Parts: sequence; C-alpha cells; structure tokens
Amino acid sequence: MRALTRPRTHRTARTAVAALLCAAVAAGATACGPVMADPEPTGPFAELTGSEVVDKAFAATKSAKSLTVDVDVRSPDEPVKAYLSLDTQGKCAGTLTMGATNTAEVIKADDKDVYLRFDEAFLREQVKEDGPEAQDAMVKELKGRWLKSSAKEADADGMLELCDLDALLDGFEQGATDIAKGDETTVDGHRALALTEPGDAGETSTVYVATEGTPYILKIVTKGGEEPGTITFSHYGQPVAAKVPAAKDIVVID
Repeated sequence: MRALTRPRTHRTARTAVAALLCAAVAAGATACGPVMADPEPTGPFAELTGSEVVDKAFAATKSAKSLTVDVDVRSPDEPVKAYLSLDTQGKCAGTLTMGATNTAEVIKADDKDVYLRFDEAFLREQVKEDGPEAQDAMVKELKGRWLKSSAKEADADGMLELCDLDALLDGFEQGATDIAKGDETTVDGHRALALTEPGDAGETSTVYVATEGTPYILKIVTKGGEEPGTITFSHYGQPVAAKVPAAKDIVVID
C-alpha cells in the first residue's frame, strides 16, 4: 500500500466558515408597525442600537476561553460540517466532515501533537486513484486507529484550522451598520435576540445574541449567497475533553 501520508483536503474548512462569519452580522427585517411618537425602548438591550448589540456580542464571544462550535456550511463545491470543542490553551476534540461523507475525528490535547481517526470513506478517498486493492489495504491498516502527527504538520494540511479558537473568533468583525433588532426567541433553551441585516445579491444573515448572562453569540444563520449555512456556539467556558488515545490504537506518521 502507499506509504502513510496525512490526508488531503480539497479546500480548507475555515475558509468556508470565514465566509459565513464575514457575511454574518445579522439578517432579515422586522415587520413595521404603526408609527408612534417618542416610543419608550423596551425589551433586551433596549438602550442599544442593533449595531451596538452585535458589537457587544462579538466582543464577549472573542473573550471566551473555550466553547463548542457546530458548523454546517452548504457550499456547492464541498460542504463542511464540524462539531468541535476547543479552548485558548490549544485543546480541541470533535469531528470534521469534508464533502458528503468524509469524516475525521480529532483529538488535540496540547500544542504539540494531534490524533486523527478517519472513517472508511475518508480513507478510500486518499488512495482512490490507486485502485480497490490499495483502498482495501488502507482501510485494513487504519480503520478504527488514530494517526499521530505533530500539530504543526496537521495544521499545515488544513486539518486543524477550526481548532484554533483565536483564529476562528478573529473572523468576527465589528462596526457593521444598518442592523435591525428582531424578536426575542430561544436557541437551544437560551433566550436570545435576533438581529438582522440584508447582504449582497439576496444574501441575508441572522445573529442570535444571548439576552441573559454574558451576551454571547449563540447562532449565526446565513441564507442565500454562495455558501449558506449555520454556525451554533455553545458550552462557553466548559472544559474540553481531549484525552490522548490508548497507545495500542495509535499509528505514528513519520
């Protein structure tokens, strides 16, 4: 079989997520009611404009020491799904799916090493040009086992882009304008305010901001455009369970 190599990816996961973050400041428009003279502000963040609320939420989210991100980007070229818990200390654990089926499990317990375990579809994809025998050999050798490599090398291959919390949150840009406050709703049981802004070419984004406790971003939904999708943020401040696999289950990449 072909010598073990780190997996190839056709596009980077964080590129797809960055597209959502760049588009996402809020989305949609609220219905207009009768005009009233000097209305009293009501509801969450009553004294703030929509833009001020979003800036406040972005600042709070960027200050988080850990969180879990659930990504679903429906790009026509290569959709990306991810469910990862990560922190500012370099820990990361979860799953990443590139394309329709190719899924990798990720464990990064520190800044030094990373462990990746690939499903059968992902393994076969790596040697698809070498024929069925090479694919079967790859699956036999690696299915159910963890590939260990340096975090630096894995990051260079694009597998850890969503594991960098600081880089991920750098996608949030403050200072957007024309953001309208929407209705108060709930996201995974947490009360949230929807804030909306129309984008270019029919694209719209909705940001849901927690109205109780720290005003974290809870969800971003982008509709229309080239890369619609959803990013949900949860488990703020909770420890990341990134435990190194048992030695018998590890294959080391030279």
